[in-house]
Amino acid sequence: MADSKPLRTLDGDPVAVEALLRDVFGIVVDEAIRKGTNASEKVCEWKEPEELKQLLDLELQSQGESRERILERCRAVIHYSVKTGHPRFFNQLFSGLDPHALAGRIITESLNTSQYTYEIAPVFVLMEEEVLKKLRALVGWNTGDGVFCPGGSISNMYAINLARFQRYPDCKQRGLRALPPLALFTSKEVGKIFSTHSSFFSRGKMIPEDLERQISLAEAEGSVPFLVSATSGTTVLGAFDPLDAIADVCQRHGLWLHVDAAWGGSVLLSRTHRHLLDGIQRADSVAWNPHKLLAAGLQCSALLLRDTSNLLKRCHGSQASYLFQQDKFYNVALDTGDKVVQCGRRVDCLKLWLMWKAQGGQGLEWRIDQAFALTRYLVEEIKKREGFELVMEPEFVNVCFWFVPPSLRGKKESPDYSQRLSQVAPVLKERMVKKGTMMIGYQPHGTRANFFRMVVANPILVQADIDFLLGELERLGQDL
Repeated sequence: MADSKPLRTLDGDPVAVEALLRDVFGIVVDEAIRKGTNASEKVCEWKEPEELKQLLDLELQSQGESRERILERCRAVIHYSVKTGHPRFFNQLFSGLDPHALAGRIITESLNTSQYTYEIAPVFVLMEEEVLKKLRALVGWNTGDGVFCPGGSISNMYAINLARFQRYPDCKQRGLRALPPLALFTSKEVGKIFSTHSSFFSRGKMIPEDLERQISLAEAEGSVPFLVSATSGTTVLGAFDPLDAIADVCQRHGLWLHVDAAWGGSVLLSRTHRHLLDGIQRADSVAWNPHKLLAAGLQCSALLLRDTSNLLKRCHGSQASYLFQQDKFYNVALDTGDKVVQCGRRVDCLKLWLMWKAQGGQGLEWRIDQAFALTRYLVEEIKKREGFELVMEPEFVNVCFWFVPPSLRGKKESPDYSQRLSQVAPVLKERMVKKGTMMIGYQPHGTRANFFRMVVANPILVQADIDFLLGELERLGQDL
């Protein structure tokens, strides 16, 4: 109505602010945590886009709403969102809900500060360096540098920047057009970094001998090789590139070796399985996402460097005078914002630090080993059941497999078998999502028809959840 008055905001009313937040936290605990991690509840409440728009009433109005209405909206947002902490959410490389990491996220969101200077983030500047130091030690470095980044893609991009800057330190002044054509190398399995030359792969792994050949080919074409990006834990197959052999090639040709261990880096915590990353200590840079296998919560992505020459600041720094004054009353080396092009950064270290303080290295090691154990259980169950076929034996916690419905069993020699098999996973995905029982990703791979990629990562997973997964696929696909 034209004469209606806007609702009073909560500004300056600490009692009302506290009451609202207590109610919101109650809804979060009930809907996102209690129900969102309960196997008897749905993973998602699927709605078609137009229906969901109506249910949420997304349009923003000129008039404010009542406290009760706002609380209803908070509950609806959670209710209709995917519960990634649910034990039957297998869709992404991240899943699970660690309570200590969540506590860290709540604290950092409440403090609402940026990581760029010691002046406004003294606790977190010191904490970040301590956490990065621990991660570097697990890689095998006693010294070095690093920074938390907004995701593995940015970590990989920064590694490219650093390798290029090290090779051509005047590129910031002269511009990229002044540089010769550059070539970087990676396998076709890479998820976040694009190459001008791909090394062929076997079982998802880079072949060092072919890498050597591709480097010579690039040089013959007039390009300047400058970086090789190996992968520890590929996105689909979970493969680990042979790092020692790749490092040998990089050493012979003077190339920067970057290891994208965004997915597989957390395996370094396991004494039993860390051999999968043998040779990682020879890398120049490593990307590692604890928000994936360690369940630290989005986002928690680190770029680690062996370099001790302040390369991050020299490459990315802009020396903005309104932030990075050199005549401050404390050690300005603690102002880390100039290490990155984004300048302002979220605080991403507390969630991992608090979780590590609570779990200890031994607790996190158990989490990794348990994921491997459940993966082995799933593989053995797949081999026992009719209608399930592994794409290949996994070496990590990615289990890739086909569900072959009754109508296709025994018909592999049929000319349309692959085309018909490729249609199975999309149909089953639609059925499981609309029922809300679970979520699993699928994809084609080369000449392989669509298959499921099951990710065994959630810390609360038990064998009963694995049994449910296989049984549910059988139930959903029995008529296909």
